[in-house]
Amino acid sequence: MKIAIAGASGQVGSRLTAELARCGHAVTAIARNPEKIAALPNVTAVRGDVNDQAGLAALWAGHDAAVSSIHFLDSDPAKLIGAAKQSKVGRYLVVGGAGSLDVAPGVRLVTTPGFPPQYKAEAQKGADFLDLLRQEKELNWTFLSPSALFVAGERTGKFRLGTDQLLTGTDGKSWISFEDFAVALADEIERPAHLRRRFTVGY
Repeated sequence: MKIAIAGASGQVGSRLTAELARCGHAVTAIARNPEKIAALPNVTAVRGDVNDQAGLAALWAGHDAAVSSIHFLDSDPAKLIGAAKQSKVGRYLVVGGAGSLDVAPGVRLVTTPGFPPQYKAEAQKGADFLDLLRQEKELNWTFLSPSALFVAGERTGKFRLGTDQLLTGTDGKSWISFEDFAVALADEIERPAHLRRRFTVGY
């Protein structure tokens, strides 16, 4: 498959780029500073600006899937959705956040008293992005939320999937590594199971 990733030099984007390349896909790795993208087989690094809707649409055009792996506060969801629609890409996948996950019926994690204040603006904008996607009638989108703690770790290939509820392990922790998140998203690209839906991954 031909897959384009915006934000390919970031923590998640770089792992996803490597995972997809390892699986044999042709990856167009887009970043503001493409020199930061690791040289890998099957990967073409290109310069792109996520706030340039027309330019991003042109970079995404001709791909089977496009992925946004971008901090929500550094981008405009409307422009990203617009670029995906304009590009006519087959699928649009978003590296989401945990803040929009439910911890009780109708209660999102981002609204709970213990949510770290320094992450609240980013998490709320991610939740708004998901709400915008849910209003889309024509775009074939998927939004993958990580668990609460999202950190560098190991690629184990062993994790659980959920839908809109925050996943918590038997030890009470809610977490996933960047590496296993990348595996879960690559799996979804290869074997679509959550079309026009959000899902989540955790241990």
